[in-house]
Amino acid sequence: MAETIAPPLSSRFNCKRLELKRCLPAFLSSHKTLFSLLWIAALASVFLWKSNPIGAGFSVFWRGPLRPMPQLRPVAFNLTDFGAVGDGVTVNTEAFERAVSAISKLSKRGGGQLNVPPGRWLTAPFNLTSHMTLFLAEDAVILGIQDEKYWPLMPALPSYGYGREHPGPRYGSLIHGQNLRDIVITGHNGTIDGQGQTWWKKYRQKLLNHTRGPPCADNVVKNVTILAPIFEAPNTDGIDPDSCEDMVIEDCYISVGDDAIAIKSGWDQYGTAYGQPSTNILIRNLVVRSMVSAGISIGSEMSGGVSNVTVENILVWNSRRAVRIKTAPGRGGYVRHITYRNLTFDNVRVGIVIKTDYNEHPDEGYDPKAVPILGDISFTGIHGQGVRVPVRIHGSKEIPVRNVTFQDMSVGLTYKKKHIFQCAYVQGRVIGTVFPAPCENLDRYDEQGNLVKRSVSQNLTDIDYDF
Repeated sequence: MAETIAPPLSSRFNCKRLELKRCLPAFLSSHKTLFSLLWIAALASVFLWKSNPIGAGFSVFWRGPLRPMPQLRPVAFNLTDFGAVGDGVTVNTEAFERAVSAISKLSKRGGGQLNVPPGRWLTAPFNLTSHMTLFLAEDAVILGIQDEKYWPLMPALPSYGYGREHPGPRYGSLIHGQNLRDIVITGHNGTIDGQGQTWWKKYRQKLLNHTRGPPCADNVVKNVTILAPIFEAPNTDGIDPDSCEDMVIEDCYISVGDDAIAIKSGWDQYGTAYGQPSTNILIRNLVVRSMVSAGISIGSEMSGGVSNVTVENILVWNSRRAVRIKTAPGRGGYVRHITYRNLTFDNVRVGIVIKTDYNEHPDEGYDPKAVPILGDISFTGIHGQGVRVPVRIHGSKEIPVRNVTFQDMSVGLTYKKKHIFQCAYVQGRVIGTVFPAPCENLDRYDEQGNLVKRSVSQNLTDIDYDF
C-alpha cells in the first residue's frame, strides 16, 4: 500500500516534508533473523510471480469474497460512474479525466476518493488532483495504453536539461500531477501496469524519439511490489527519488531490469543550477534484486547533492551489485552522511561499490572541473554469502572518498582471491574485526574505538575489474 504523497507529483519525486517517526521491532536488529524472514518473503514472492504473468496479479488457489473498498474521503466515486469499462480493450482515459474533474471541485470538503473496481482498465496518461485518494480494489488493474501517440510530451526536467535518453521533451507519466497536495494511492493489492514490453522493444530498436515516461511517485512507498523482467527491460528502475526531501521507502519487494532504487538530484550543470538536493531519505525492510545494475544506488545524476540517507535491513539477492554510489567529474554536488546498516547479500557479484568515473553527460556544456565531494559514509552489520568482490571503492585523485567506516562485516566469498576488498584514494577506518581483510588504505581501530594502526597508504590503488 502506498501512503500519502505530497506535491508536486511529477515524473520523478519532487517531495515535501514527512516526519520519520517510525521505529523497527527489536528483533530485526539481528541480521540472522532478518535474513531468514526476508529470504522467506523473497522466495514466496518469486514463486507467486513466476506462477502468474506480469500484470495478472498474484493469485491463490481459493479466495473468499472481495473486500469492500473503505471510504477514506468525505465523498467517494466509482470509476464506472463515469462510463468506464474494465474489459482491457475499451480506452477509459475520458472516464478517469471526468472523475478527477469531479474530485477537483471537492477540495473545500476534504477532497474525494476514486474507487477502481476489479477489472482491466486501459487508459492513456491522466492527471490527478489535490486532496484525492485513488483506491485500487483487489483484482483491479490500471493498464497503460501501448501506443505512444496517446502519451503527451512534456518539457525535460529542469534539473536534467535534456530528456535522459534523447534531447528534447519526454513522455509524460501514466499517472501524473504537478504542484499537488494531499494525494493517496492505495488499495487492496491492486496493480498499475505500464505494459512496458512495447516500450522496451522500441527502445532497443531505436524507434523512440523521446525519453520514456516513468510511473508516478510518492513520498511514502510502503508494502509495494515492483516487477519488471530482470533482462531485456532497459532502464526499468524500480523507484527513483529525484530531488526529494523527507521520504520513506519500506516493506517492499523490488525485482527489476535496472537499479531497484536510485537516488538522484539532477545532471551536471542543470542539476547544479536547479539546486534541489535529495535529503532525509529512509529506506528499510526491503528485498531487492537487480541482475543488470544494483540493488540500491545513489547517482550518478546527483549534482544537486544527496545527504542524510539511511539504508537498513535490506536483502539483496541474485544481483550484479548490492549497493552503489556512482558519480564523475562534471557532476559537482556532494554525497555525504550516508548510513548503511544491517545489509545481507546473497549471490551478489560485487557487494559495495563507490565509482567516481561514471562519465555520461547531457552535453558539452558541463564543467569537467566541477567534482563532487564524497564523505561520511558508514557500513555496519554487513553479512552474506556467495559474494565475489565484497568491496570496491574506486576513488580518484580528483574525487577522493573521505571518512568511510566499516564495522561488523562478515561476507562469505565465492573466489578466494587476494584483492577482493578493493580501494583507491580512500580515507577511513575499520572498527573491530571485519571479513574479508580490509584494504591498507583504512585505519584500524579495536572494538572500544582505540586506534590500533594508522594507514600510511590512503592513495594506494588496488582495483581489479577482471573478476
